[in-house]
Amino acid sequence: MKNNFWSRHHALALLGQICLLGLVLAWGVPAHADAVDLLAQYMKQASSGRAQFTQVVTSPSRAGQAPRAKTSSGSFEFQRPGKFRFDYQKPFVQALVADGQTLWLHDVDLNQVTARPQAQVLGATPAALLTSASDLQALKKDFQFSSEPDQGGLKWVRATPLTPDGPIRNVMVGLRAAASGPELAMLDVQDSLGQRSVLSFSAVETNPVLPASTFVFKAPAGADVIRP
Repeated sequence: MKNNFWSRHHALALLGQICLLGLVLAWGVPAHADAVDLLAQYMKQASSGRAQFTQVVTSPSRAGQAPRAKTSSGSFEFQRPGKFRFDYQKPFVQALVADGQTLWLHDVDLNQVTARPQAQVLGATPAALLTSASDLQALKKDFQFSSEPDQGGLKWVRATPLTPDGPIRNVMVGLRAAASGPELAMLDVQDSLGQRSVLSFSAVETNPVLPASTFVFKAPAGADVIRP
């Protein structure tokens, strides 16, 4: 059986995928703007979006072995509140779909579907951070936010879950200045097991009209459906 990051546990616990997307905001932002303020504008202005993504997951070293890195790529779409879709194309075809009630993980090769109540799974995760609310203030019950030094041409916000025993240690959100406003360029997610997931976004679209069918998932005929 293949061994990849989106198999079962990590797909539902980290959602570092997830997480999410590079979205251009509606207005320009002064160069001196605080990174947390930029994130607040993003949350307010981007009600939907889509992008291409590349994800690099690095596992901690074990027994003297060097850390292992795995790269995957695909497309991402979201609609607030609480709907998103990750379609992984490489190296394995998988779909992660949140329809507002249920989080579905479809492994095409195994023809297996895992379904869990969305509210129980997301919590203080990158997916919740970027798709659950349109107001940064509403997320402060789950996260503490702070601006970090600029690096790599990006402004950075650190989001730290207020629950210390959760699956996520912290999320770094990288924002890039674009002609029409700031753009969410990267997510850097550290989990409680020492695993790091870095997502880079491209081909960003802000507030596209997404058909309702985008977030409707139906298990394929013959698929093994698991409801833990």
